[in-house]
Amino acid sequence: MTQTTIQVSTETREKLKKLGRKGQTYEEVIENLIEISKKAMFFSELDRIADTEEFTPLDDL
Repeated sequence: MTQTTIQVSTETREKLKKLGRKGQTYEEVIENLIEISKKAMFFSELDRIADTEEFTPLDDL
């Protein structure tokens, strides 16, 4: 896998350190944050749909 360098402030790097566990790489921390973000967006979309759409219960189909 090719790698790249992403420049972040020292403050952001320190925040990433605090989010990770001992021995975890920045790559692993960022991948974990991406997965958490994807799940949060999914549930946010479900909430939006539930608030704005009409549903038919499966028993009624």
